[in-house]
Amino acid sequence: MSDFKGYPVSSGTVFEQDGVRAIKDGVKQGKETSSAPRGRKPEWLKARAPGGEAYRRVRNIVHEHRLSTVCEESHCPNLGECWSHGTATFMVLGSVCTRTCRFCSVDTGNPHGRLDAEEPRHCAESVRLMGLRYVVLTSVDRDDLPDGGAGHYAECVRAIKAESPETAVEVLTPDFQGDLEAVRTVVDTGLEVFAHNVEVVPRISPQVRDPRAGYQQSLEVLAAAKPMRPGVMTKSSLMVGVGETDDELLAAFDDLRHADVDIVTLGQYLQPTRNHMPVDRYVTPQAFEALREAGLERGFREVVAGPLVRSSYRADRVFEGNNVGLANAGSEAG
Repeated sequence: MSDFKGYPVSSGTVFEQDGVRAIKDGVKQGKETSSAPRGRKPEWLKARAPGGEAYRRVRNIVHEHRLSTVCEESHCPNLGECWSHGTATFMVLGSVCTRTCRFCSVDTGNPHGRLDAEEPRHCAESVRLMGLRYVVLTSVDRDDLPDGGAGHYAECVRAIKAESPETAVEVLTPDFQGDLEAVRTVVDTGLEVFAHNVEVVPRISPQVRDPRAGYQQSLEVLAAAKPMRPGVMTKSSLMVGVGETDDELLAAFDDLRHADVDIVTLGQYLQPTRNHMPVDRYVTPQAFEALREAGLERGFREVVAGPLVRSSYRADRVFEGNNVGLANAGSEAG
């Protein structure tokens, strides 16, 4: 349960904020059948609790600049670790998504074209204040905007580059409904990494992603980015524990390599609320390591794999070639 203007808002209920009606955590109550307790998670899924001076500093900067973070909106288990290290993933284009995916806890609704014109400046100021050398921008889907929000994304990247020219920028975008000109608008900003997530293997994609999304459409977006600017790195992510098999994951790796994707992240799906789809299986750290090796054998520059790995987890360390430090920490992932 979250607070809205001092009043409790239960997950799955409809609320209104600044004239926009939305569903808290994205999925209505009763949508899924998993009303029973979700059970005990394996020991390897324990994450660091938020706290400490660095954590409070990041929280204050984010809230003072009216920024949304995917760390908070998606109930990310790594929030404590990342904010304690002075990093955060900024979520631009607002906090209400126009799509409903069965795994995602971001609020859903129709923002009716609303944008915060000050957001690019706030992002740039926050990056400067936090002293970030690497920043990740992501967003909700904004199907209510003609360009899906690509122009706003571009303004945010350019503002960051103008304020902190040495800062590397990774952008994790929606699919823009397959509009490749929108992709070009983002890629042409001078970013270092263009990311878009296929999320799950193709057999499961229609069952868990919004109908406007699609596995093939996501592959086409990823494949288009690099020819637009050959120096850009491309990246995607897959979840496990949503009903896939290991063989299907390996086939998805092949699809991503065919799309010339450089980096893949692989993490455990965790049911954010009882209204979301249940976890199908918990994958062990050892199994994640085996999948990572299988991905590296296929030619990816890096495969970041672990139970608590998320799309932007330790994104600044991807090029170390050691599973972002997880290789030196046993089964620890957060």
